[in-house]
Amino acid sequence: MKPPSSLQTSEFDSSDEEPIEDEQTPIQISWLPLSRVNCSQFLGLCALPGCKFKDIRRNIQKDTEELKSYGIQDIFVFCTRGELSKYRVPNLLDLYQQYGIVTHHHPIPDGGTPDIASCCEIMEELAICLKNNRKTLIHSRLSPTVSV
Repeated sequence: MKPPSSLQTSEFDSSDEEPIEDEQTPIQISWLPLSRVNCSQFLGLCALPGCKFKDIRRNIQKDTEELKSYGIQDIFVFCTRGELSKYRVPNLLDLYQQYGIVTHHHPIPDGGTPDIASCCEIMEELAICLKNNRKTLIHSRLSPTVSV
């Protein structure tokens, strides 16, 4: 029995019926200099490693290995667990742990903003990472655009 047309796959679906070939390009990291805030460190920004959604087909294992090879020590993840499942990387936080990367998970729904207490907590954790010269990265789902 065929489902009604209103229940058929839409362009926003992330079903397993998509082609299985993963993106082979290296994960793109933008490095934000923090000299404007009197910090000699750089903060990495990138899209969600391993994301599989619409026309995005990243390989989670390859992306994580690349992050580790760049020397990333701490990652701030702003995706919710539901979003991690939606973008087909439900075990990403565990994978980071397996690679020895410290994960700071602060779930903020896509398009949402954290409350002031959460902002303060994120900023304190980030400041500690940077003060301790830890190579730190932030990601949500979308690829960032950085202009300095």
